[in-house]
Amino acid sequence: MANLEEVTQSGSPSIEIHNVDEHGEHAKHSFWSKYVFSQDHKMIARQFLITGMIWAIIGAGFSVLFRIQLAYPNDSFPILEDLLGHWGEGGHINHEFYYSLVTMHGTIMIFFVLTAGLSGTFANFLIPLQCGARDMASPMLNMLSYWFFLAASIVMFSSLFLESGPASGGWTAYPPLSALGDAMPGSRAGVDYWLISLALFVVSTLLGGINYISTILNLRTKGMTMTRLPLTIWALFFTACLGLLSFPVLLSGFILLLFDRHAGTSFYLSDIYMSSIGKALPHEGGSAILYQHLFWFLGHPEVYIVILPAMGIASEVISVNSRKPIFGYTAMVGSLFAIAILSFLVWAHHMFVTGMNPFLGSVFVLLTLLIAIPSAIKVFNWLTTLWRGNIRFTPAMLFAIGFVSVFISGGLTGIWLGNSTIDIHVHDTYFIIAHFHLVMGVAAMFGMFAGIYHWFPKMYGRYMNNTLGNIHFWVTMAGAYCIFWPMHYEGLAGMPRRYLDYSGWASFNQFEDLNRFITIASIIVFAVQLLFVFNFFYSIFKGRTVTSLNPWQATTLEWTTPIHPPHGNWEGEIPEVHRWAYDYDRGDRSFIPQTEEVGDREPQFVEK
Repeated sequence: MANLEEVTQSGSPSIEIHNVDEHGEHAKHSFWSKYVFSQDHKMIARQFLITGMIWAIIGAGFSVLFRIQLAYPNDSFPILEDLLGHWGEGGHINHEFYYSLVTMHGTIMIFFVLTAGLSGTFANFLIPLQCGARDMASPMLNMLSYWFFLAASIVMFSSLFLESGPASGGWTAYPPLSALGDAMPGSRAGVDYWLISLALFVVSTLLGGINYISTILNLRTKGMTMTRLPLTIWALFFTACLGLLSFPVLLSGFILLLFDRHAGTSFYLSDIYMSSIGKALPHEGGSAILYQHLFWFLGHPEVYIVILPAMGIASEVISVNSRKPIFGYTAMVGSLFAIAILSFLVWAHHMFVTGMNPFLGSVFVLLTLLIAIPSAIKVFNWLTTLWRGNIRFTPAMLFAIGFVSVFISGGLTGIWLGNSTIDIHVHDTYFIIAHFHLVMGVAAMFGMFAGIYHWFPKMYGRYMNNTLGNIHFWVTMAGAYCIFWPMHYEGLAGMPRRYLDYSGWASFNQFEDLNRFITIASIIVFAVQLLFVFNFFYSIFKGRTVTSLNPWQATTLEWTTPIHPPHGNWEGEIPEVHRWAYDYDRGDRSFIPQTEEVGDREPQFVEK
């Protein structure tokens, strides 16, 4: 029978309709409706997570392949020919395919893992649970957001099997390489697949972002004011806003690029002579710099689309496992807002070497350095939350603390690169690779791992293995620094990125042993990620069973649902919220849930 339930959310009544049987439990679903075409936000979160994990294995595997080429450029590995076919002929990675590996690694990790895998998973899973909603504002659009992501994944994966190979012009796809199909094999059909895939990905992101924002603003339970939201929700809210405003610009850039490739237009092309055909092309009036502006207007907000969810997750995990209120809640929200605004004003610091007017460059230097202020506020507040806390070193907490460490070390080098005088000299060197892999790649992955370990009991009703989790953290933490810290020195020495063989460069022969060390570390780190994957899937079926509704003794609403929440999350009425999200260490109470009413003599908001 149909049950109409009137729910007051954020002070305004709304009507929700759910299909339930006479016992109040949700009707039985078939395998397809429950696991494949599900409209339950929790199942969609799992779909995003597992798809993102598959892509992470592929993307990280590509990095291992090209690191082997970099470490042993003059050695032959017959297994490469068995694995890659003609792309690995003679036991060496083909030059063109090397650039395809680099391109696909960057594209996969940034978009399919750190954007869809991180935001798609935790925005879907946490927003209704922590806001106190039955589901997303539009479950159908939510389902479609995953299916557009899956369609994008299928198209991108298909490009790996093209005879001419996948896209090979870098993850930024700069023209003219990406705009001229005859420029190289990787500029042919592979670029079309790449553009179509990312266009589908943008649609997925926009559908998800509209849903996330609508749910947070309109479907909060009674008493859940904006100042009572957990920092995870604030971070996911600003992330959705960034995506909604910046991804359409990227899509427009891709459409213009498709026009240049197939419609004879010249948006990005001008005065090009093709030696392969022995004549000049008819294109004139276009500018490749225009594409860079369109790309980086998304590209720099994308950095924070990746890192903001990790910041929110780290804030939650650190507070819960320090058994202390988050320090400076208002400052944390304000810094998230400041980062979101400034992220739209700094894109041209990626373009200092394009011949930009020095005065305009100085403006972007100032704005770039300003963004360090809200980032520093967050670091200070995380450290003061940890200070004198009763810390529980769970795997989630280890990864949250590791996130803070890597964010500091990676962020400090960003201050160097924000200065155009330094950036011009180290641009397109290994210094850049070291910086953004630490602050954007490793830090964001640490936030993702912290979230998986922390909310796994709520996702699957079981615990992940702590011993394997501790091994996963310590090897990954040490390995990440072994991989990327030495790259700073290579970059300062001028070692350029995206070259597959440095053996002919007398000035870089000194780094031969260091490159081998980095490659061995990357193989070890990749292997321990496979250990994490084993722990994840083994624990789904064989992990220790959760017996408590609130195993971490947290204050937020998701821990008031059943151990296995039904579609609709709460079996009865949605709980009412009476206090902020971080009531820890209150006299004789170690924690007070948000649902507990405030006493007559108790302040409603305590910020330490």
